[in-house]
Amino acid sequence: MGAETAHEIVNMFIRRPKQPHSVTLPDGRQMTREDLPSPNTRRWVASRKASVVMGVQSGLLTLEEALETYSLTEEEYASWVYGVSAHGVSGLKTTQIQRFR
Repeated sequence: MGAETAHEIVNMFIRRPKQPHSVTLPDGRQMTREDLPSPNTRRWVASRKASVVMGVQSGLLTLEEALETYSLTEEEYASWVYGVSAHGVSGLKTTQIQRFR
């Protein structure tokens, strides 16, 4: 194997996420990766959109990871961020989008 240390060998085979497994949200709640929607999500209800936005904003996952995992465009994600910041979770409901424009 050469001059590699045991630590280097272990790191070659173990894939660790760079982001934390859990974070504390501003309201004191804990959010973990298990709280994020499934990567196979097809039906995007407001609460799922909001959890992705909170996950990115809290550092639970990166923007790039969210875009890739959930097959989102930057524009779509930006509209979710705007909806949450301007109108709360209800701003992400498709029935409310027309009202808030």
